[in-house]
Amino acid sequence: MDENFGNKKKGISQSNELENKHAVIIYFNHGIELLDEIYELENELRRIVERDILGIYDGHEVALDNSDGSLYMYGPNAELLFKGGLPVLQKTDFLDGAKAYLRFGPIEEGVLEITVDIKTK
Repeated sequence: MDENFGNKKKGISQSNELENKHAVIIYFNHGIELLDEIYELENELRRIVERDILGIYDGHEVALDNSDGSLYMYGPNAELLFKGGLPVLQKTDFLDGAKAYLRFGPIEEGVLEITVDIKTK
């Protein structure tokens, strides 16, 4: 992962909401059995994001039949936000083959966006 992003320091202030313009959105299409799986993942991601002061975990959306969904995180640095949550994402079976969409700035034309495949262990 570092060959894509390089090394950067942890610890981002979330005191200024205007700083939270980068986004990490995880799209998955492997169904889940119970919403408990999402809630466990959500709790772990929220804990990491808050502990490492990376931004905010903003919640999830799941289809009515639990067939697919999305997880939303925002902060001042999409790279650090993604890398902070990656170990948890990689150990979550239903995220195998999921896509992480990283947006490096506000929603506007010309902002760098990349998509990263998630492989679970």
